[in-house]
Amino acid sequence: MAYFERVRDVVSGPFSPEIMAQRTAAGWQLVSIEWRRELPDQETPTEGAFGEEIPYGLQISEDCMRLEVHPRENQTLMLMMDLLGQDFSYASIVSDLNEKGFRMRNGGPWNRVAVFNMMPRLIEVGPRLFSSDEWKKREKRLSQVKAPDLF
Repeated sequence: MAYFERVRDVVSGPFSPEIMAQRTAAGWQLVSIEWRRELPDQETPTEGAFGEEIPYGLQISEDCMRLEVHPRENQTLMLMMDLLGQDFSYASIVSDLNEKGFRMRNGGPWNRVAVFNMMPRLIEVGPRLFSSDEWKKREKRLSQVKAPDLF
């Protein structure tokens, strides 16, 4: 069975054919292009158009029939939850996320407001994260760290 890796490039400026040449040379195949525009006031969304943001940590499946876990965003949620559990400040969480190369969906670096705005999503996804094998490994690793003596 063949396995595929997917990557999403966020385009922040004019499109460059050089990007296509670089990706193709590295073995990537173009599988989709997403277009977006702001609707004029007199236009309404087409029937069946999805007008909401896809929840952070999820993506549309390859068959376009369901939502599935977005691996990189899920790692971001896991790290945020881990650092919050260790009582890190928002500034420390932002610093850690950015130092480790995690970026927001729009491609920009994390900031305190963006991390704060993720709180409802972390509450929503918490039960799934806490029951995952990866979280159980993290929990085991943390429990092996000796707590400091208080007296």
